[in-house]
Amino acid sequence: MTRSTVIHSARLVSGGDAVQDSWVRFDGDVVTARGTGDGWRETGDADDVVDAAGRWLTPGFIDIHCHGAGGAAVEDGEAGIERLLEVHTAHGTTRLVCSMVSGPIDRLVGTLAAVAAVAARDPRVLGSHLEGPFLDERFRGAHDPAALRTADPDAVARLLDAAAGSLRQVTIAPEHDGAIDAIRQFSDAGVAVAVGHTSADYETVLAAFGAGASILTHAFNAMHGIHHRAPGPVVAAMHADHVTLEIVNDGVHVHPDVVRLAFRGAPGRVAMITDAMAAAGHADGDYVLGSLDVVVLDGVARLRETGSIAGSTLTLDEALRRAVVDSGIPLAEAVDALTVTPAAAIGRAGDLGRLDRGYAADAVLLSDDLAVEGVWAAGVRQG
Repeated sequence: MTRSTVIHSARLVSGGDAVQDSWVRFDGDVVTARGTGDGWRETGDADDVVDAAGRWLTPGFIDIHCHGAGGAAVEDGEAGIERLLEVHTAHGTTRLVCSMVSGPIDRLVGTLAAVAAVAARDPRVLGSHLEGPFLDERFRGAHDPAALRTADPDAVARLLDAAAGSLRQVTIAPEHDGAIDAIRQFSDAGVAVAVGHTSADYETVLAAFGAGASILTHAFNAMHGIHHRAPGPVVAAMHADHVTLEIVNDGVHVHPDVVRLAFRGAPGRVAMITDAMAAAGHADGDYVLGSLDVVVLDGVARLRETGSIAGSTLTLDEALRRAVVDSGIPLAEAVDALTVTPAAAIGRAGDLGRLDRGYAADAVLLSDDLAVEGVWAAGVRQG
């Protein structure tokens, strides 16, 4: 039987607007009505009626780049994926893309199949993100150098086949042999291609965007920075107005003032991500990311051998608070960076990221200080 929910008396933030005394109605996993005042009473009886009492209500958060949480990683298979979902859902993420680090093609094929299996039964999983293995060695970050390789049509086809339509994103360094052809091959298959872990210059990155790439993986990290005579990948992404810039807003990856720069340089095109690894929502200590040893101290993950940042322990509710409090981003704009922008980046602008009629019944109830107080995913209250 379809279950119905009404949430009323909320300050609703969706699609760049903030509306006082708002309400929404869910029937099953879809938003069926929205309004203001007492209009919700005229929509019929509901199984659950929630008085938001003036709190913030936003669409559910969408994380298009997430490796793990709760001591589990995507590479741990179906059980690991379900565990990381528990942690991130509690922090407001109602949909996420499961990211995997570079590895042998055989291993990636197995993980792609595991993600596809979970996605088939759990709407919170949007599919997979291959962050490698087609990356640059110099800017490999927390990727095993032994796993890096150039792209070729057979490898691309094998990965696409294993994902069975569930591959949402792939990160590629565009300067290497076969990369531009791979960008076109993935794009033609409906996969969002991201530029990242790259030593490419401004012109090469623009060429990649011209070939179909549409995302910049964790902007400012694992790439050349901005120089006044060599603008680099970030400025190329700002210049190409179809490109989304991922930002890991944990206070470690990107300075708060640089976060503000990204929002101003690419208005409406910043997607805040977690890039979270297994230690998110878990204890400091020793972990493994892919095949590399990681030490997490005070919530910061670094490779034991090189000291490179190895993902984050971030959750999207913290990213939201940091954007508003530390970087001065208006709340409606910051919420868009967790909802409509990431949804559009992976081709889901038509059904995810807004609390409008016909969209997914995903919502987050937030206190005045932006702490999560309620989460609904596909119409079901979580926790």
